[in-house]
Amino acid sequence: MTRKPKSLKLYAVLAAATAFVSATPAMAQGACTREQLQGMADDWIEAIEQGTMMTMQLGEWVDYNENFERSSLGGFLHPAREVNWHMALLDTTSCKVFVEAVMKDAERPIVTATTFGSGFFGVGSFDNIVTDEGDWLFDAEATYEYARREDWGDIPEGERATREELIAAADAYLDLFNDPTVEVPWGTPCARLEGGVYTARGEPTDSCNVGVPEGVELTNRRYVVDPVKGAVNVFLEFGENRRPDSHTFRVENGAIRYIHTVTYCEEDNCGFTPFAEMLANNPDMQPPYAPLDE
Repeated sequence: MTRKPKSLKLYAVLAAATAFVSATPAMAQGACTREQLQGMADDWIEAIEQGTMMTMQLGEWVDYNENFERSSLGGFLHPAREVNWHMALLDTTSCKVFVEAVMKDAERPIVTATTFGSGFFGVGSFDNIVTDEGDWLFDAEATYEYARREDWGDIPEGERATREELIAAADAYLDLFNDPTVEVPWGTPCARLEGGVYTARGEPTDSCNVGVPEGVELTNRRYVVDPVKGAVNVFLEFGENRRPDSHTFRVENGAIRYIHTVTYCEEDNCGFTPFAEMLANNPDMQPPYAPLDE
């Protein structure tokens, strides 16, 4: 058998690689636009509301993980649900999308935190944190009412934090759980929405610096960063039980303005006092809703 010269072998390998790249969509190569990612986010909301994955251009290999375990995308999408509120972060560096959504379904209200990106020839793997009654401080109605009053609009171009600055702000807050000496760039005002609990009352002195548990490690952090919105989402494993957790931050002028937390529990309220009892003993955990701008 006659061997090919090394130069011909190398040419063949390069040609094959070039053909593969040419056949692979731009987003699978790490190049994407906000318009493309916004389209993916819109298709996800439509999939939920129509109860079918057929609204999305799915890739050839699509994994779906729910609460950090392999599950069924079709199972999650059935039945169809109205999405009452949602927010999307678009990461053009990693070509990933994060969507936080509230569905006030009468039979099973849920709040979700979802990340997904581009795979081979379409939308790739999904990680979906799905919370409902009994999860950490869960109250879909309150989450909806507080979240829709916040401003997560675009930051003016000359005032945007860098990707690195946004991640650093998020990490400072998350590191505080295991290191009380960490300096967090607290903003004033700042509103912290944790499940259905809110720290803000519409005052200029509103603060998110109201304390966190001590000696808790928040590990395996994964980021979706949107400098245009001054926002970063972090999926992580919370504490010794490695609870599926989503933390989302809005940063304005170098300081944290909003924090959202969505945490899945395997036991009622993650083993703490039931939320209804907490709220009965401390109704200030849910301050009155601020007036809506009409």
